[in-house]
Amino acid sequence: MGYKEEGRLTEGPILKVLTRLALPIMASSFLSTAYSITDMAWIGTLGAKAVAGVGVGGMYVWLSQGLASLARMGGQVHVAQALGRGDREQAKKYSAAAIQLVIFFGVLFGAVCLLLPDLLIAFFGMKDEVTLAYAKGYLMITCGLIVFSYVNFTLTGLFTAQGDATTPFQANFVGLIINMILDPVLILGIGMFPRMEAAGAAIATVAAQMVVTAVFVLKLVHRGKKDNILREIRLMRLQEKKYYTDVVRIGGPTALQGSVYCMISMVLTRMVAAFGAGAVATQRVGGQIESVSWNTADGFAAALNAFIGQNFGAGKMERVRKGYRAAFSTIVVWGLGMTLLFVLFPMQISGLFFHEAEVLPVAARYMVIVGLSEAFMCVEMMAVGAISGLGRTKVCSVISVCLTALRIPLALVLSRTGLGLEGIWWALTITSVLKGIVLHLTFLHLAGMRNRPGKWGIFHKKR
Repeated sequence: MGYKEEGRLTEGPILKVLTRLALPIMASSFLSTAYSITDMAWIGTLGAKAVAGVGVGGMYVWLSQGLASLARMGGQVHVAQALGRGDREQAKKYSAAAIQLVIFFGVLFGAVCLLLPDLLIAFFGMKDEVTLAYAKGYLMITCGLIVFSYVNFTLTGLFTAQGDATTPFQANFVGLIINMILDPVLILGIGMFPRMEAAGAAIATVAAQMVVTAVFVLKLVHRGKKDNILREIRLMRLQEKKYYTDVVRIGGPTALQGSVYCMISMVLTRMVAAFGAGAVATQRVGGQIESVSWNTADGFAAALNAFIGQNFGAGKMERVRKGYRAAFSTIVVWGLGMTLLFVLFPMQISGLFFHEAEVLPVAARYMVIVGLSEAFMCVEMMAVGAISGLGRTKVCSVISVCLTALRIPLALVLSRTGLGLEGIWWALTITSVLKGIVLHLTFLHLAGMRNRPGKWGIFHKKR
């Protein structure tokens, strides 16, 4: 096939192959979560207004990830399937198209954020000048230079599609160390560095992302990666139109799903803002804490996506089904563990980020309510990765967008009852449970695992 043995996901014991690929990706996801949690932990020392400002500015970082997801998902699925067919030439062209697209998107989005920061921040309707200043500074730095994060995200997908999850882990580990060193130095002002507060956190994050990009490049030029298809692409050369449209066709629904999901969260944040800066800070920090769970699940989903992509391309559907069963058992155990952690230790976890007595109980209650849905959310992420590996990204998007949109009317109704602010948290939990169940059942149907286990349900209709 022309690529290294460890890159072949179509052969060998399924659980061993999947675990070998998944563990470094899950570790990388832990590092990604650690980036955000490290920032929030240090920013938390500045007070709830700083946390709220960074949380609002960070919403646009999240919103922009839809564009990066387009290139990553479209590139990763096509590269994995091309390698499964043994077509390295197509895999190289899809890789080049994905990287070119994500660089274009990163530069474009960064320009918009640098030119229109006040307009973007005004959406949330916050009046506190200190919070607004934190939000604007964080937004302009992190989003203005978002292209490095975009490139790293896409390269992670392209390495994973080849069965190499170790390199992304190594690159992100180096970036985390840089971020952990720079955070206190730039936020609080240590030694020769001035106190930059939220702007310092943003600079630390961007600097770390630049280092991650540099590590990826250094790894590629190293002769140990001579079989990596990325070494052979020509970024300055345009590909045929087909490769760009194919990447957009597969990645587009995922991008739309992610962007709509963020927009819905932005509307919910606007609703939460009516309860004060402490409530906004709780939502944003709570989401970062919760990302320990969903980032890990997303990492496992990325491994499953590559595994299913290669085996689907090779026509090995029984291997696809067995891989999903193994992944499902693993991710449910992880999700239940996170539920226990959030429900049993909410005050202890919240105390790491909040130091105001009036905010702590609000944050702890958030942890308990959303913690109840962690296993379902993990299954949701895994099922999305599996369905996308089959090339059915539109199915994922329709289900996810419809059920996530349900959060807005549900939050409006519940928040006007005696639940108040907690009604919004319950809207998050209820819809997460629904998405996990529906997406899991959808994969079982598409893969023929419900009523025709001996047939390829993807291709065969009932007669």
